[in-house]
Amino acid sequence: PLTDDETYNKKSAGDDKEKPLQLAILGRQNVGKSTLVNSLLGEERVIAGDKPGLTRDSIQVPWLWKDRPVQIVDTAGIRRGVKRERLDEIEDLAVLDAMRAMKLADVAVLVLDAQAQYIQRQELSIADSVVREGRALVVAANKMDLVVDDQYTKHDFARAVQEQIEIRFPMLRKTPVVAMSSLLGHNVKKLMPTVFEARDRWARVMPTGVLNRWLHDVMEEHSPQSQAGRATKIKYIIQTKGRPPTFLLFCNVSELPVNYLRYLTRHFQDSFNMFGMEVRLVVKKSDKNPYGNKSNKKQFVGIGGWKGRQKRMIAQLKKTGMPTKKGKRGRRSKS
Repeated sequence: PLTDDETYNKKSAGDDKEKPLQLAILGRQNVGKSTLVNSLLGEERVIAGDKPGLTRDSIQVPWLWKDRPVQIVDTAGIRRGVKRERLDEIEDLAVLDAMRAMKLADVAVLVLDAQAQYIQRQELSIADSVVREGRALVVAANKMDLVVDDQYTKHDFARAVQEQIEIRFPMLRKTPVVAMSSLLGHNVKKLMPTVFEARDRWARVMPTGVLNRWLHDVMEEHSPQSQAGRATKIKYIIQTKGRPPTFLLFCNVSELPVNYLRYLTRHFQDSFNMFGMEVRLVVKKSDKNPYGNKSNKKQFVGIGGWKGRQKRMIAQLKKTGMPTKKGKRGRRSKS
């Protein structure tokens, strides 16, 4: 991994700290989302209980964590469409409200239930929606007190959850996972540092020099295969925006093979620790090199541009029968 001091723009990160971090708490019904919110706040701010579906509307709670503003949104449990009651419009609206909160968030925390033992399809679907929407993802593996003992530690539990996610969803490999018990308050304090680290990585602005040094190393290690008998070249890379991190690859072809783009994405994530989010690499065909020699000579066309110059040349030709000499402009005669 690169350890260059320029791996992110500190000024940009400093500006972000003044803005409230938008944090959405997502998950299936009865996995402990509201209990987690109360545990983080240190008080009973939202209704929590064993009965599924207690939370119907997304509840926004402003909060200061170590003098850093946070806007927590507790959302309703999201069930698969086939499991919802057909005529229950309230649940449908609650799910839409939860997805809306996710789209407005900087970081989404997906709460899992350790009792289920395996990650459910609906939870994978929620994780997929978070990443596709361009948000940063953190997983809270809740109710660890029900599975952790002397032989099976919280680190084993977190690693097992991470491996399950990677097997079933390779795009989300090494996603940050925090094992906890929100009811007992065990390890809940580890969540917010992980969330802020995820937000900082998500909002990172990468210097162009660092990006192109990384690209040079990648191309030396493994270059893309030729297309139509022509060597494929990636000339340079720039970052077009953050949130989510989006990069533009200038190539001599209009598209790169899918497997090579996956290779670039994995290498980029490993180099810059960009896990738990989608890294968007966009290919653009370009035959020009912006770092090539540029002429400093200014091209003066004259008033009105080329069309104005053409009109003057025609007028001069009609008047004198001679074309205007190159580099000289005929003076207007005083009438």
